[in-house]
Amino acid sequence: MWIFESSGRMPFDDMKLVVPNGNIKLTVSYQNGIVAAVNGKTFASKEHDITLTGLVDVPVILDVDEDAVTETIGIEFSPQGAYRFFHFTLNDIQNQIYSLSDVLGNIGKRLTEQINNTTLRQQKINLLQQFLFKQLSLHNEDLIFEYCIKKITASKGKITIKELEKKTGYSSRWLNVKFNDKLGVSPKNLCSIIRFKQYYQALINGNEKLFPRNDFYELYYDQSHFIKDFKRFTGLSPTKLEKQTNNFGESYYRD
Repeated sequence: MWIFESSGRMPFDDMKLVVPNGNIKLTVSYQNGIVAAVNGKTFASKEHDITLTGLVDVPVILDVDEDAVTETIGIEFSPQGAYRFFHFTLNDIQNQIYSLSDVLGNIGKRLTEQINNTTLRQQKINLLQQFLFKQLSLHNEDLIFEYCIKKITASKGKITIKELEKKTGYSSRWLNVKFNDKLGVSPKNLCSIIRFKQYYQALINGNEKLFPRNDFYELYYDQSHFIKDFKRFTGLSPTKLEKQTNNFGESYYRD
């Protein structure tokens, strides 16, 4: 869980680029709203609304809606656990942002009304926690799916689908259906996101130069493979990104 506060719009020269991190996000915009550009489409997390962002595998540009004071509560769900809270096919919201009322109906509307009727931030957080605990209790664990996520994470995205087939005894087709249902993307796609996350996290933490050390190349076939993923997840080549200011996006991404 995180809190975002701003006195107004982000600086004009800041890219406001948010790179995929493999998490599904719930956002409560209780003062001002947030606007996101995703895949050429514009989505708004409007003031006094709760929105759910599906797993994103493309670069996102974020900014506040109005040039005014902004306060937002955000909750991120790991690939392993998101399905326990949202009981529908998560591929339906991949790379998209929806009002919680649209995806959960009356349950989402009721939570939104309850949160809007409170004034203190801690009260809003308490309501969110109660809602999530209830959602969690309604859905059983999927041990095979969670096992696969653990293997992908532990391998830093290097494990192959064939290896997952051998370890689980299930076909790649079955695994793809399972992942699309409970996460929104294929296991191969998630591996790409997790692989790049290792590098990008080190980069924004100041532990890495723009081009990775040899140990990062172990995550990729070669430099061209790395650059291809770099462009896919940031929208720019490494040399172009190096010339940009992205303080907001980096702060948003930090663990």
